[in-house]
Amino acid sequence: MALHGFIGTQIELKSPADKFYKIFKGQAHLIPNVSSGHIKGVQVHEGDWETHGSVKIWNYHLGNEVGTFKEKVEYDDENKAATLIGLDGEMFKYYKSIKGIYQFAQKGDVSVAKLTIHYEKRNANVEAPDRYVGLMVTLVRDLDAHFAKA
Repeated sequence: MALHGFIGTQIELKSPADKFYKIFKGQAHLIPNVSSGHIKGVQVHEGDWETHGSVKIWNYHLGNEVGTFKEKVEYDDENKAATLIGLDGEMFKYYKSIKGIYQFAQKGDVSVAKLTIHYEKRNANVEAPDRYVGLMVTLVRDLDAHFAKA
């Protein structure tokens, strides 16, 4: 069984792709207000909310797991993608490396979110990070519902 891999999914959204990308680039501090069932907080550790290379610490709740995820963000404005490169946190008990990518595209009247995690497991007994992709999906769906209300 391979230790390196990637998993992901693609979901259709009702709100414009730009809204999703803008919240990840510059307004991530609002996410705990919108997805409070899973994201308990996010703070800037180095840099700021909108600068490429800034470091943030996320507090999350997923099933029975309460954890932190320290990440360095990379933005790709052309492709409306935010890449969260894992630096530290509970996930590193199971993975040597983990990188989550949120990419948004407009397809006519709907937008599409492509959510991907690239990872390296610590050993062959570790499962693929499906549950974290599920967390990404929940977060994006919570944002979509919030945008629809506005």
